[in-house]
Amino acid sequence: MFLAIDCGNTNTLFAVHDGEGWRAQWRTATHSTRTADEHAVWLSQIMEMNGLSFGDISACVISTVVPQALFNLRNLSRRYLNAEPLIIGEPNVELGVQVRLPRPQEAGADRLVNALGARMKYDGALLLIDSGTATTFDVVSSDGAFEGGIIAPGVNLSMKALHEAAARLPRIEIRQPEKVIGKDTVSAMQSGVFWGYVELIDGLVRRTRVEYPEDLTVIATGGVASLFEGAVSSIDHFDSDITICGLLEVWRLNGGGAD
Repeated sequence: MFLAIDCGNTNTLFAVHDGEGWRAQWRTATHSTRTADEHAVWLSQIMEMNGLSFGDISACVISTVVPQALFNLRNLSRRYLNAEPLIIGEPNVELGVQVRLPRPQEAGADRLVNALGARMKYDGALLLIDSGTATTFDVVSSDGAFEGGIIAPGVNLSMKALHEAAARLPRIEIRQPEKVIGKDTVSAMQSGVFWGYVELIDGLVRRTRVEYPEDLTVIATGGVASLFEGAVSSIDHFDSDITICGLLEVWRLNGGGAD
């Protein structure tokens, strides 16, 4: 079996593929100082709850935007899974995505993995919206090339900034308010955050479609994308498996495969 690890700024996703499909997925809060041993204790217990064990895993690919976390995740794979992991972004790892940027090295490896994963599941030109600490909008051409995109602050980051910069504004949960016009501080903030991001997404999709010459299928992924399902009119598909599908394909491109 194959273990995909996608380490983001806020959450880390662990997913197991058995060669035919994804057996299980688990999220944990990202802590860059969490040791390989600490990862192993948590992961072994949650795998056991799903009828799995470290002995079932023979391959691992790691993608991380948190460089400080890589040392311990690499050691987790080496020490407990007995597998030398492929690390996204290292020179020896082929991603199989053409990058049409003046400086291709500026394309984040995590965004290229998303492009690869989306091409495995969808045809035609694509616009990928990944909602995490940042919200990224990436264009993938019909021939699978990464064309560039947009980076905006993520919804959680915006809420945190609002709370920390304004002493009287509380922390709030993200949810769709009943009305746009808030009658108290919390509902007013929820309206601004929720509907503000709905309009941000729809507006940037609209502008991208005007500028890009191919018809775009819009796909949303990432930890908070589902919060906007039913409210955003411009998204064609909500798909939480884009990144891990990309990691699986990276493994296959580099001579491996799921057992």
